[in-house]
Amino acid sequence: MSRWLTEAVPRGRVAAFRTLIYLFVAADLVVFTPWVRTRVAVPGELYQPLLVGRVLPLPTPTQTLVTVVFWALLLLALLAATGRAPRLLGWAVFALYFEWMIVAMSYGKVDHDRFGLLVALAVLPTAGRARHGDTTRTEAGGWALRVTQIAVICTYFLAAWAKLRFGGLDWLTGSVLARAILRRGTELADLVASVPYLLIVAQFGIVAFELLSPVVFLLRERWRLAMVGFFYSFHLVTVATITISFAPHLAAMTSFLPLERVRPVVWARRLFTRRGRDTAASAGTAPALAGQASAAGRPDGP
Repeated sequence: MSRWLTEAVPRGRVAAFRTLIYLFVAADLVVFTPWVRTRVAVPGELYQPLLVGRVLPLPTPTQTLVTVVFWALLLLALLAATGRAPRLLGWAVFALYFEWMIVAMSYGKVDHDRFGLLVALAVLPTAGRARHGDTTRTEAGGWALRVTQIAVICTYFLAAWAKLRFGGLDWLTGSVLARAILRRGTELADLVASVPYLLIVAQFGIVAFELLSPVVFLLRERWRLAMVGFFYSFHLVTVATITISFAPHLAAMTSFLPLERVRPVVWARRLFTRRGRDTAASAGTAPALAGQASAAGRPDGP
């Protein structure tokens, strides 16, 4: 088990995952959860912190507290994405984002799609230094990615457990998806809903896929990547039909992917180098042709 938990991975994969996660945190603040800043307008007595917020304990959110957390987290996440000071910046980002989520989820609604992301932020500081493109392998980085993968799969499996625990068989045979479509469905969802019993079949399929999600750890790499691709396609359909986004979960799920192969900076550099060579070649060809024309005794130009 310990060998499986610490299976070594290329440091380049850890570096790419780290950059992606911290850039997502910065994007999350300004794109997905900017509404957290409006929580300070809610009366303080409506703030009911999660258990961890009561145990620590954490203060009731104020305008100053939320503003400081927002700007500090945005700046530190962008700095952490560069890979510098991975432990210092990593722990700081985790602590600030953790507080950001406590504020977000302490007013009656808790989203389960952020579990994998929070775990990723908690374990990335332990992975140590890693540079993009580095092929040397690291067990510490492998452990960080593996723990994140486990959190991602637990999100699926425990979601199915919760459905059956609180909804029972009625969740499978009821009108769960029908209500979701009525509330926030798209035109595509309307087409799906018009097919008799298809929504019931989909509900059985959702629970089955969530319960079977741990199988991904038993597959060889090729089939494991195919199954992860299915996970992504499931969420694509979810967004296209009932407009529910699992963006933080999808970011954490990249821990399954060979991210070291994705190197946009190198690709951009090669593209500009190729264009420069083509431009130089074109510039060098024109005088040669002109000289040949002159040698033949013909006037240059038209």
